[in-house]
Amino acid sequence: MTSAAWHVRIRCGPRTGSGFLVTERHVLTCAHVVHGAQETPVGVTFAHGRREEREVTARVVGHGGWAGHDTDPGDLAVLELDRAVELKPAEFAAPSDAYGDPPRRLIAYGFPRHYDEGTLAEYRATADQLIAGEWVQLEAWAGHGQPLAPGFSGAAVTLADTGQVVGMVSSAARHPDVRNGRMLPAHVMARYWPPLGELIPTPRYGRQDKERLRTLVEAVARQEVLECRPEQLYRDAVGPLGPPPPAHGFRSLWDAAWYLLSEVPDPAAVQRFTTRLADFADSAATRYGLRSWPQHAPAARPAVRAAERSAWAPVLVEIAPSGSGDDRFLVEVSVYTGRHRRLVGSRTLPAGRVRPWALERIDEAFYELDPDARELIAFVLPRRWLNTDVAGWARSADDDSPLGSFAPVVVLDLDRRRSGMLQRKLTQKWRLLDTRGSARLHRVGCDALGQDPTRLTVALRSGGADIVCLGVPPRTEAARRLFAACLNAPVPVLLWPRSGCRGEPSHSGCRGQEFLDRLTEHLADLPPGDLPSFVHGLRQEAYACEGPGPHWADDLALLWEDPRCLPDPVAYQHSPVG
Repeated sequence: MTSAAWHVRIRCGPRTGSGFLVTERHVLTCAHVVHGAQETPVGVTFAHGRREEREVTARVVGHGGWAGHDTDPGDLAVLELDRAVELKPAEFAAPSDAYGDPPRRLIAYGFPRHYDEGTLAEYRATADQLIAGEWVQLEAWAGHGQPLAPGFSGAAVTLADTGQVVGMVSSAARHPDVRNGRMLPAHVMARYWPPLGELIPTPRYGRQDKERLRTLVEAVARQEVLECRPEQLYRDAVGPLGPPPPAHGFRSLWDAAWYLLSEVPDPAAVQRFTTRLADFADSAATRYGLRSWPQHAPAARPAVRAAERSAWAPVLVEIAPSGSGDDRFLVEVSVYTGRHRRLVGSRTLPAGRVRPWALERIDEAFYELDPDARELIAFVLPRRWLNTDVAGWARSADDDSPLGSFAPVVVLDLDRRRSGMLQRKLTQKWRLLDTRGSARLHRVGCDALGQDPTRLTVALRSGGADIVCLGVPPRTEAARRLFAACLNAPVPVLLWPRSGCRGEPSHSGCRGQEFLDRLTEHLADLPPGDLPSFVHGLRQEAYACEGPGPHWADDLALLWEDPRCLPDPVAYQHSPVG
């Protein structure tokens, strides 16, 4: 067995317990050992340390949330020593090392009454099955020897042959003839104190991977991103066929992250979870002007599939000519749950009735969404309707607030959605974006209205533009030609102002130029997959603006199309007219 100078005796008022050093300044013990430490100093004694290191004062800096009863979860406390000690901290074994066939002998070093110098107890884990999602049962290695008496609470449980820590004693049987107890395994302890996760070996992830994930969790938690829900993020990461979340649920975002690291044998799931967190952090920082990354955090982000990263739950509104008259349209509202699409309603309507009927069906569609889903409202429109302010539609007859202030709203071009060639190229473009992580932006200013549309289409196609920003709305014939040229190229994202400069000869103080400059500044390093959320935030800001003039993004339009996010299960093979 290796040296164990890191075992400590803990005194808090009349209570005595055990603990162990995990960094040069931090000791772990049970929360019930230091209950009441706010009023009473905590004394930490190193059993095998040098005399000058044996007595150190400490304070509680971390707590698992233990509420005071034997069966309450979170019986963990983190103590910070008043000064660093020159002792090598405990080392941890992999979570699975505590179990085996035959069982592995485990040692607990505790400080029961009359054993100020400490004593050993030999035990083994009954099984790796967690009791109430929290504890592992311990039973005596033999029918004699030291039982887990009072004073062992907080003691490290170590492998007899290596001295590595696998858990902590949290309770023992009260009857002297019953020789068993409970251990809080190390991987459960890490739920409550994230830095511990970096000390516990995980087979597929290095310390840098875990530190990065913990840093992201802290950044997102600090920004209080409301839509960042642990269970939904976990389900998005593992997919519909992955392992379900634990029965006890996730108490925090870190709890979900650590469960992936320690329990789910799929590095791709951790990668998806990490990248999704990075998107939340970046989006919140951009929206609210916060710094999402602590300066020591690595800047690079792993590439994953954009559809999995975004994890949108779209409500799709398709408005198409019905074929039964120029003023009549087939309107269909569908909802996606995963990759499954369900039709909410379909009706042929005159143009004047499209808006109220579609808004009622959109409201119905929201009943189908998971409560934790990240909603998206996507309008598939005829090209001549693309400049329609669907984001500005009043949400309902009883609510005049704009639909775009309620949820992210994007538009798609009906002709592009019906083109197999463009859908294929768009899918390929998103896969390429996944590997690059950054988008290439192309500006079309209002002084470019004389440009040849065909040349623009070819240039966008061959140049590989990912985002096109137009400074002029498609309200004149020349502007509409350039707009169509952009749509005919496989560009996943187009942004433009629905009003403003119409391309007159004089462009002094042109609003379109200001729009492009502002947009270019805001889009720098923003993942294209998160643009709907970003534009949603801009729209909320614009709607709330009380300045003397309109907000620069007051009439911002967004065409955002990822065929993987909005798969069409049925090709347009027949006329909608029966």
